[in-house]
Amino acid sequence: MAKKGLGRGLEAILGDVPQADSQPKHRPSEINIADIAPDKDQPRKQFDEEELAALASSIEARGVLQPILVRKDAIPGKYILIAGERRWRASQRAGLHTIPAIVKDVEEGVSAEIALIENVQRVDLNPMEEADAYQRLTDQYGKKASEIAEAVGKSRSHVSNMLRLTALPPEVRGMVMAGELSMGHARALLAADDPLAAAKKVVKDGLSVRATERLVQKPANDQGTEKVAKAIQKATKDADTRALEQDLRESLGLDVDITRKGKGGAGQVVLKYDNLDQLDDICRRLMGSSI
Repeated sequence: MAKKGLGRGLEAILGDVPQADSQPKHRPSEINIADIAPDKDQPRKQFDEEELAALASSIEARGVLQPILVRKDAIPGKYILIAGERRWRASQRAGLHTIPAIVKDVEEGVSAEIALIENVQRVDLNPMEEADAYQRLTDQYGKKASEIAEAVGKSRSHVSNMLRLTALPPEVRGMVMAGELSMGHARALLAADDPLAAAKKVVKDGLSVRATERLVQKPANDQGTEKVAKAIQKATKDADTRALEQDLRESLGLDVDITRKGKGGAGQVVLKYDNLDQLDDICRRLMGSSI
């Protein structure tokens, strides 16, 4: 099966961007490896040594099968990587002096967006790197979760859930980066009063995601009368209401609570948001415009 390229994802988030594999003017050139430098804002921070060694062996045997993407540096004759840092690093290990590269005439900001999307689409990022990449697209380039989802080929709810991970304390994020905690653990820890203390217990005791969810649940007698009432109400909801809540959660990427009052069919739908981007998306859907 052919690897997914940048394709319509880039068009969705960046506009009409020429595609290297379909535009004759974007043919690869052989560029000296020493004249290429990695982008300091590259979203991927960790490179598996075994994977690099395997890729270097493949390059020694077959060469670089897919060109890297670069843009011109401010220094004449020098280039900055947009995408393909693993191939660039592995080519150095393989002893190559040049590498096939496509030079794209894009601004630095657009270059960063391409790098983010290319990395996410290739599933090269760990959960925290992916979350940080989405956050950068939101904070620096004003992209909404729905736009990011379309660009990278993920669901709206997936992007929203990943964005929530950026709220974790740095120490917990480091545990996720190191592979001590899974994305499921990280999502469960968001509900903890003290995510770091809970994370340390999870790692120490080797707790599963389900056990972590139970760990961070607050006892009913500590929640107050109103919260206990809500918990009881939620537990007694009929199957159709719970199914509708789940459908809305998956569609909107938000926590949804449906409460029915009385026998006349009246009730309320509560949408809970975690950040202003989500609130803006709600307003756009309801009013046809952003806040």
